[in-house]
Formats: sequence, C-alpha cells, structure tokens
Amino acid sequence: METIAEIKKAPDEDLVKAIVKTNDTMLFEVLYDRHAEMVFNKCYGFAKGEDEAKDLTQDVFLKLFVKLPSFKGTSKFSTWLYAFTYNHCVNYVTRSKAKKFEKQSVDYKDIENLSDDYDDEDDQSFLQMKVEKLKIALELISPDEKMILLLKYQDGLSIKDIVGVLDIGESAVKMRIKRAKDKLLTVYSNNLK
Repeated sequence: METIAEIKKAPDEDLVKAIVKTNDTMLFEVLYDRHAEMVFNKCYGFAKGEDEAKDLTQDVFLKLFVKLPSFKGTSKFSTWLYAFTYNHCVNYVTRSKAKKFEKQSVDYKDIENLSDDYDDEDDQSFLQMKVEKLKIALELISPDEKMILLLKYQDGLSIKDIVGVLDIGESAVKMRIKRAKDKLLTVYSNNLK
C-alpha cells in the first residue's frame, strides 16, 4: 500500500494487517472513516443521547486500535467490528447502574419488516409480537440475549456469521438463539398482557 488512493481502495482485512504490522494511525483513520457511522448508530441504540453515543463510539475505536491484533480473519472485518461494538455496549450497559435505556436499542421498523419465510416454526409466534410490547420485552431480557436476537433478526446475520463473531460453535449459536427467543416470548406473554 503506497498511495492514498490505493489505501482507500484496500479491503478492510488488508488495512487491518497493515495497521497491526506498522501501528500506522493514518491507516487506522481510513478504517475509522469507513465504519464510524455504523459504530455510532449501534452505540446510539444503547446510549441515553447523542453525546453518550459519541463517547461510546470513541471508546470503541480506542479499544479497537489496541485489540486489532486479535482479529483472526475468520469472518469479515465489518462483522467482527459489529460484534466488538455490541459487546462493548453490552458491557457498558451491564456496568451501568441504570436498569433501563431511555433510547430504543433497535430500529423497531426493522423488526416490523421481517419476512415470514424463516424455516424455524418458533419464528412465527416470535414475529407476531406487537412492536411496542416487543420494545418493552427486549428491555427485560439480559443484554447477551438481546444482543444475539438483534444480530440474527435486526441485522440479518447468518448463523455462520454469528459463529464467527461470537467464536462459538454452530450448535451453541442455535441453542442461544432458541433460548433467547423462548425467554423473550415468555417475558412478552407473561408480563405484557
């Protein structure tokens, strides 16, 4: 990578390798420019406002610079960064003393627009929940359960992508999704009549 134009066209994975090798902050700036909006949007869902989301975004990128060598390349960098951001936000929320978020964590229109063609029979009852009650139910389950459901249903990650992101086996991913759906359905059914 020699010219600015070449650097800007380089795939994320090549940029990451170069950043890890050289610790070049200019290369990291290119990576930042590509992904800052996505990271901010995810942080905003967990934050109480724009300023807090900006702080979370800055924290994610500061931590990311240090953690780049841990990127294994088993998934796309954007998928890995997405999970990295979610994990940071989940940890932030878990550490926080506040029990509820003031801002919604999901663009609930995405959930409303989910297609009905999932092959898992449990999905039919899961997808029929009313959006407003779903927002409340999502706040009542654990951040980890919420995260895996958002990865699958809001962001449309495949089981294979989630395996790469969470670094666990396919059966473990399927089990966690099923447990999280069951928990959400129970909370939704029992607490939100």
